[in-house]
Amino acid sequence: MEDHLSFNSPRRTLSYSRNRGATFSVFEANNKDSGVGVSGDHGPNPSEVYGFVGAISTVVATAYLTRTILILFFFVILTGIFMVWAYIPDPWLHSIGIFYYPSKYWALALPSYAMVTLATMFLFYIGLSFMATPPPTSLNSIYDENSKDLVCFDPALEEDDRPIEPYSDIGIDQINELMFKEWI
Repeated sequence: MEDHLSFNSPRRTLSYSRNRGATFSVFEANNKDSGVGVSGDHGPNPSEVYGFVGAISTVVATAYLTRTILILFFFVILTGIFMVWAYIPDPWLHSIGIFYYPSKYWALALPSYAMVTLATMFLFYIGLSFMATPPPTSLNSIYDENSKDLVCFDPALEEDDRPIEPYSDIGIDQINELMFKEWI
């Protein structure tokens, strides 16, 4: 029977029993009497595993969300500074003591250059995809090194005794027969 005044951890058991005084024992993985880390014959205690996974997930999610929030915050700040610089007239900026800033030409040029760059990137991506695709008359668009032929099993077996057929490609002749059978 475990003492209600004992504290368990994965590495040690510390007991403050009135009868024995404070005792310290190092945890042994094979010691099932300690009740620490071993739950019978079924492996580790599920609550310990879920607690560990939850703790690691929380740390990872917090680090990711913190970085995302900081990036969003700086983006909003920089967008606000850009809008102030682009729309406030020069005499107002001079009246509050701001004399050094880029030309207002860049207020239109930077967004225009960014949009042209994005459009060009999309066009290059589409062009590269077309270049990597084989022509429609090529047999490589039908068969390649990853194609798998249908494996037929013994038809004498009953329906319940047949194994599940492995995945395979359906031949173009079978597809044409299924789709255009009534027109042939």
